[in-house]
Amino acid sequence: MKFKNYPIISMKSHPNFTEEHLQNAIADDPSILGLGSLIYIGRERIQSSGGKLDLLLSDDEDEVRYTVEIQLGKTDPSHIIRAVEYWDLERKHRRNFDHIAVIIAEEITRRYFNVISLLGDSIPIIAIQTSAIETPDGIGLIFNKVHDTVDAFFGYPESDEPELSTDRAYWESRGSLETIEMADSIIEMINEFIPSATLNYNKHYIGIKIGGKSVNFVILRPQKNEIRFEPKLPRTEELDSELENEGLNVMDYDSRYQAYKIKLRETDIVEHREFLHKLLRSAFELRDQS
Repeated sequence: MKFKNYPIISMKSHPNFTEEHLQNAIADDPSILGLGSLIYIGRERIQSSGGKLDLLLSDDEDEVRYTVEIQLGKTDPSHIIRAVEYWDLERKHRRNFDHIAVIIAEEITRRYFNVISLLGDSIPIIAIQTSAIETPDGIGLIFNKVHDTVDAFFGYPESDEPELSTDRAYWESRGSLETIEMADSIIEMINEFIPSATLNYNKHYIGIKIGGKSVNFVILRPQKNEIRFEPKLPRTEELDSELENEGLNVMDYDSRYQAYKIKLRETDIVEHREFLHKLLRSAFELRDQS
């Protein structure tokens, strides 16, 4: 196998490369960022503040939108301020989506990396350092994620983590009355073996509360037409096979948090009630043993 060493070039100082070229590359194929199968929504979106958001990307399956701010060369205070401001404006405009701020720059210096890290305690933010290489066929782009606080906001919650409480009305607005009623059906199944269990409404998920304490052996994320059902169970070939045989809409397994992610519609809860009850009981018993 033969390797070739291509020179890294500065996009900012390159005579024929502009920020628009970088925007075009990401818009044409958002997967190059390494954030999953994202969909391009738009660019240079005018904000109520008068500024323009560089790019808006979406993960429709998870109902997450990414507000992307790009800067050639080193990141600076205005870049970070714009990223936070536009994230906040977009999330207020589309409350039924979770939003993640994304900062992309050729160089993220230690000083601003520390600033981004501090912001990560308050907002879900991803920092990506990008570089370009010159090849005989053109310019190649490399994207390296250097900071990511998304799991802290949207990952599977631990029972001892502080929670941002909301209420039923919040989820009826973010999801729908129908999907909240699906959550009611799921807690009814749980009540068959834990009579004192109740739904625990939080900002990014609905958990389970038993005796005043969060016991998150399953979490629920109502959407407009379906509900994300996430029982915390180790992945096995046997369970994978059972899920396939049931014909349920199974998403990617969350290896970090050891949880299955399943999209349920109202008919699924009726038709697969016995199987879902089994998953819930298994998840609780495993949690109870740990």
